[in-house]
Amino acid sequence: MDYSIKIGGEAGQGIQTIGHVLAKVLTRGGSHVFVNQDYESRIRGGHNIYQLRFSDRRILSPSKKVDIIVAFDKASIEEHGDELTENGMVLYDSETLGKKYNNPLFLDVPMQALAVEKGGNKVMMNTAAAGAVLGMLGHEFSILEAIIKSSFSKKGSGIIEGNINAGKSGYEYTRGKCHKCNFSISPVKSKKMMLMNGNEALALGALAAGCKFASAYPMTPATGVITYLAGKAGDFDLVVEQAEDEIAAINMAIGASYAGVRALTATSGGGFCLMTEGLSLAGMTETPLVIVLAQRPGPATGLPTRTEQAELLFALNAGHGEFPRVIMSPGTAEEAFYSIQKAFNIAEKYQTTVIVMSDQHLADSYWSIESLDPRRIKVDRAMINDDEITDDYKRHKITDSGVSPRAIPGQAGKAVVVTDSDEHDEDGHIIEDSSTRNAMVEKRMRKLKGISSGILKPELYGKNDPELLLIGWGSTYGALKEAVDTLNSHGKHISMLHFMELWPFPEGIAETVRSAKKSFTVENNNTGQLRRLIRMETGVECSGSITKYDGRPLTPEDIIKEVENADN
Repeated sequence: MDYSIKIGGEAGQGIQTIGHVLAKVLTRGGSHVFVNQDYESRIRGGHNIYQLRFSDRRILSPSKKVDIIVAFDKASIEEHGDELTENGMVLYDSETLGKKYNNPLFLDVPMQALAVEKGGNKVMMNTAAAGAVLGMLGHEFSILEAIIKSSFSKKGSGIIEGNINAGKSGYEYTRGKCHKCNFSISPVKSKKMMLMNGNEALALGALAAGCKFASAYPMTPATGVITYLAGKAGDFDLVVEQAEDEIAAINMAIGASYAGVRALTATSGGGFCLMTEGLSLAGMTETPLVIVLAQRPGPATGLPTRTEQAELLFALNAGHGEFPRVIMSPGTAEEAFYSIQKAFNIAEKYQTTVIVMSDQHLADSYWSIESLDPRRIKVDRAMINDDEITDDYKRHKITDSGVSPRAIPGQAGKAVVVTDSDEHDEDGHIIEDSSTRNAMVEKRMRKLKGISSGILKPELYGKNDPELLLIGWGSTYGALKEAVDTLNSHGKHISMLHFMELWPFPEGIAETVRSAKKSFTVENNNTGQLRRLIRMETGVECSGSITKYDGRPLTPEDIIKEVENADN
């Protein structure tokens, strides 16, 4: 079983609501679910889609082929009709769409009329639509009924009853009318799974890591991290601050971290531009900091609600001067949850900045997840205890590891914590002499050796001694893995190498890349930034790049097509 449903319509028509309800129903029914969204940067109008894929096996990426299109606008049919599978169906309401389609693959369901007649209000059309889809699939209705009762528990019995009736009317209508619906759905299972997007996973991971301060200026697609944390602030003794701009946001986070709490800021590329001076301040003062950088297409405002991976080299080189940093790039919601916990540990252990790179595809996509263990990565604050503080405490003491003892201002009444944005000595006071400058630069950069020892090697998956090695990072993970499986099932000999931690650059990559006859990087950018980074760090030139930069995520079909074209 492997089906995709695409819900299309204008902003304001509630397509996200319908899609999310269906995703919940299918997840609670025991199906593995993957959801991706494509929406325009407007509050009303335009053409948006919510695509839901579900299967009896774990899935991590969208599919180009669609089995059911739920059309709330004509564009859903005109732009996506050719994506239907051989037995696919289009569900629509001719009255609201203003057009009747005389095609056996089109199912006209009076969803608005049913909502008014059975539910008492046309706003319940979305519930009728969700019921209609479940009827087409032959899925159990009781799960939708339970979700309606839970979701509208504070709205009163009238609203609950109306929505149940509207949903049931859509369900029964398609069950009786869709004679061509021949979907084979796995039996409902009682298996419990969570439905979570990338932003929620990052925020939940930050809470598990003990984050106590978060600041940001809202910027798509990073905003969801902060709004999730704000919703949990009262339960976790957390301060969440919406700053007046990104400059203030990063400086607030640096101040909170300097005062002793785990701090986070989140932004996208345009906001990260403004943060770069603060990034260097954290580098000079050796203040731990975690930044979520959720990429979107640029330059300038670009496509503010679409996806891209064009800021890898920007993150690597941002800020003035030389100072250590760490770059991570989770590829799934589960990886996002665990990687940000590790990010906080590294930031505090090495008193440095960790940039966790996301993008719109990772941020807004949903995965069904069986379990997350908040205790898998233990919290390591890496600060000195009161009894370790001496009268001659030096905040920037030169050590073999490059890591100085970190105390909190005022700790135990002994520690005089001094630092400065100018170059400084071990005590934290401003200096001008060359010998101290050399010593402090070398001290800070020595941290890279320790950090490197804990950097994960990229995941190698697929055939041994491959003819082709596909190399990716971040949110391309799911599409790459499925493409490799599909190509190998067709007789190819392919592997993938996927980076979740990119800087400091992992060791041993040159040998892995050279072991394949050919190697392609697979990226959502134009210039092949990972390919350039591999060449810069190893001297190895990959054979080519598979790139996509139209603001849409890579799919397994995109990768397979490019691989097959390269063979011809």
